[in-house]
Amino acid sequence: MKISQALWLSGLLLSSTVQAGEAESCQQVRLADVGWSDLNITNAMTRYLLSALGYETEVLRLSLPQTYDALAAGEADVFLGNWMPAQAKLSQPMVDAGAVERLHANLEGARYTLAVPQYVYEAGVKNFADIARFAERFDRTIYGIEPGNDGNALVKKMIASNAFGLGDFRLDESSEQGMLTQVRMKELLDRQWIVFLGWEPHPMNVRHKLAYLDGGDDYFGPNQGGATVYTVVRKGYAQQCPNVSRLLGNLEFSLDMENQLMDRVLNEKDNPRRAVRNWLKRNPERLDAWLKGVATRGGAPGNVAVKASLAN
Repeated sequence: MKISQALWLSGLLLSSTVQAGEAESCQQVRLADVGWSDLNITNAMTRYLLSALGYETEVLRLSLPQTYDALAAGEADVFLGNWMPAQAKLSQPMVDAGAVERLHANLEGARYTLAVPQYVYEAGVKNFADIARFAERFDRTIYGIEPGNDGNALVKKMIASNAFGLGDFRLDESSEQGMLTQVRMKELLDRQWIVFLGWEPHPMNVRHKLAYLDGGDDYFGPNQGGATVYTVVRKGYAQQCPNVSRLLGNLEFSLDMENQLMDRVLNEKDNPRRAVRNWLKRNPERLDAWLKGVATRGGAPGNVAVKASLAN
């Protein structure tokens, strides 16, 4: 058999295998979106790759509880924002019951706890226990975000119980932008001191030199409120749509990537699709790992198809 014939037959077999292995419903991938900035980026990245592979995508704007209900009911296919352990109470019963399947960890090292500017950290505030020692410099205030947020609730709990000697502190509740405006103003006004809710991934980690505090394990959890973000899918999706699921299982993002892209979209007002496309053009090496074993919808090599899309 000639080499050209062998290659043609190999391609034909791959194409028929992929097409036979996936249900027709796999042509459209329904991704849940609960409105978070990080999820906006990871959804945009996933949608771009799927589009280049020949799939259609639909974004479902849902609340977090609605997302899990939609997955359990088979009305959504994929959710890239299963933050654990924060969502354990909501998601774990569904995972244990088999109504939702946890596919893969797509982000390691996320965190959510109290933070300070780097110059405050270097001056001696490195632990929750250090805050009260400098009460006057902090104006006995901890800056939070919107009322009702879980992080605000944890700060209120610390104040109410006088944890770390914070009983005479107050929580300033406003919004994410309101809090970050205060951080920016304090930095500009002769490097004044401030302690506030911080998390990563988020553009604040690009725009500000900040440091996260240790010692809040009993409230925010270990490892500075550390979290792992998982991809979850509806029951049976991995078996019905193995090619899409292989891509989802390969996708691993990084804090640096998400911080940069969120900054481009939120602060530079870039379009999410254009931002992720430009990032991929600058970081083509990521595609080799993300597209390993992944084909187009028609059965062609996925890596070749996505790189061709980027070139165009």
